Amino acid sequence: MKLNIKDKFNKVLPADPILENTRRQVSKACFSYVLPKETAKPEVLHVSPEMLENIGLSDADAKSDHFLKVFTGNAVLEKTTPYAMCYGGHQFGNWAGQLGDGRAINLCEVEHNNKSWQLQLKGAGETPYSRTADGLAVLRSSIREYLCSEAMFHLGVPTTRALSLALSGDKVLRDVMYDGNSAYEKGAIVCRTAESFLRFGNYQIFAAKQDNETLNALVDYTIKHHFSHLGEPSKDTYIQFFKDVSNRTLDMIIHWQRVGFVHGVMNTDNMSILGLTIDYGPYGWLEGYEYGWTPNTTDSQHKRYRYGNQPNIGLWNLLQLANAIYPLVEDAEPLETILNQYKTDFETRLLNMMRSKLGLKVEAENDQRLVLELEDILHSTETDMTIFFRNLGDFEKDEASKGLGIIQDAFYKPENVVGNIEKRWNDWFDKYAIRLKQESGSDEERKTEMSTINPKYVLRNYMAQLAIDDADKGDYKLIDEFFKMLKNPYDEQPEYEKWFAKRPDWARNKVGCSMLSCSS
Repeated sequence: MKLNIKDKFNKVLPADPILENTRRQVSKACFSYVLPKETAKPEVLHVSPEMLENIGLSDADAKSDHFLKVFTGNAVLEKTTPYAMCYGGHQFGNWAGQLGDGRAINLCEVEHNNKSWQLQLKGAGETPYSRTADGLAVLRSSIREYLCSEAMFHLGVPTTRALSLALSGDKVLRDVMYDGNSAYEKGAIVCRTAESFLRFGNYQIFAAKQDNETLNALVDYTIKHHFSHLGEPSKDTYIQFFKDVSNRTLDMIIHWQRVGFVHGVMNTDNMSILGLTIDYGPYGWLEGYEYGWTPNTTDSQHKRYRYGNQPNIGLWNLLQLANAIYPLVEDAEPLETILNQYKTDFETRLLNMMRSKLGLKVEAENDQRLVLELEDILHSTETDMTIFFRNLGDFEKDEASKGLGIIQDAFYKPENVVGNIEKRWNDWFDKYAIRLKQESGSDEERKTEMSTINPKYVLRNYMAQLAIDDADKGDYKLIDEFFKMLKNPYDEQPEYEKWFAKRPDWARNKVGCSMLSCSS
C-alpha cells in the first residue's frame, strides 16, 4: 500500500509542545500530536471504491492487512505524525471555549491526481481535546456517517467523504438518549476524507485567546493552501477570503434545503471553512415537509437548528467568524457588507432553488407567491417532501385537475386531504399549470430537468436504522445495498423501488428514526 503523502498542516503550523495524551487547555498551537488507540479485533466492513481511487489505492490494497491496521488505528504510516486539531466554538449559541478533535485523529495528507485529501479517523481513541469522553465511536453513528457523507456527495451537496467503515472489536459504553440508560455497543471507526477539516472554530479559539499571531499564521496558511486564487495574504485578501467562505456556506445550505437535509447541530465548530457538510451526528431528512422540524433531541425545546432556520444559522455563524478574523482586518464595514449580502443572496437563491424544484426556468413576477402558497399547503397536512417533488415531475400543464392524484402517494394521511385542504391544493395546481405555460419546454423536458434536481432516493432516517439494526446482528448487506443505491439518487433504479416510500408507521417515534442525540 503506497500513498503519496504530502503533509502540510502539521509541518507548517505551530504544534502543541506537550506530547503526553492528557486532557488539557492548549495554547498557541493549532494541533497536538497523538497516536490512535490500538483495538482488540479490527474488521473492515466496507470500503468506498471511489475514494480508494481518489487517494491512489486499489481494491487489492483495501484487502491488505496493512490497510486494515492503518485505517483502524493499529498501525501508523511511515514518516507520518498523526495529530488532533485545536479549535473552539459556539454550541447552541453559547461560547463553549476550547473544544478540538475529541474523537478524530488526522493521519496524514495525500496528493493524487492534483487533489489533496486529508485522512482522518473518527472513533480511534482519546486526544487532549476529549474532555470527559473516551474518543471512541459506536457502530450506529459510524454507519450513519459513512453512508450519509457518500450519499450527500452523489446528491451534489458539498461534503466531506468517507473511505472506510470498520469495527474496532471493542465494546463502547453509550447513553443513546442521555436519559441514564447506558449500554455497551459495538465500537467502530470511520476514515473520513476532505481537502481540509478546518472549521470556523479553528479561528475562533485564537481570537478568543487574543492570540493574533497564531490566528494570522492559520489564516495565511488557509489562504495559501485552500484559497490560493485570492493571491498573497493582505487585509484585502482577508476580506475576499471571508466573502468566499460566506458564498460557500450559503451554497451548501441551499443544497441542504433543496434535498430536505437537516444537519441538527450547526455549532460553529461543525462549520467547515470550505463550505462542506461536516460532522454527521443527529442529522435527518425531512419526511413530512415541516420548517419547524429538527432531528436533534437536545434541540427539541428551542429548535434552534430546525430545517427552516438553517440559512439564518449560517448567517449567525458567519458573524462569529467575522468577529474572529476582525483583528486581522481592523475594519468592520467590509465584513458587515458581506454579511448583508448573504441576506440578499439567501432570499434570491432560495427562490431560484425552489423554481428549479418546480421546473421553472423563466423568472416571473408572482413566483414568490406561488412558492409561499405551496409551502403553506405542504404544512397543512403531513406531506412527504421527497415523494412530493419527485412525483410533481409527472404533472402536465394541460391537465391540472389530475395534480392531486399525481402527488397522492406523498400524503401520510390522505383521508385528511378533503374540504378546504383539497380545494387549496386544486387551486394551487391551477395556478401552477398557468405558470408552466410561460415556460418554453415540453412537459417531458421539464420532467427530465426536475428529476436532476429532486432526488428519488435519500438516506431516510428509518433506512439508516434498518442498516444499523442488521449490522448489530452481524448482517452488513443493507449497508452495501444503500451505498450502491445512493450513488445514483436521481435515477429511477427500479430494483430499489421499495425504498421510494414514505416513512413506515413503526418508525414515526422510534429512537434513531425520529429522535436522535448528538452521539447518534
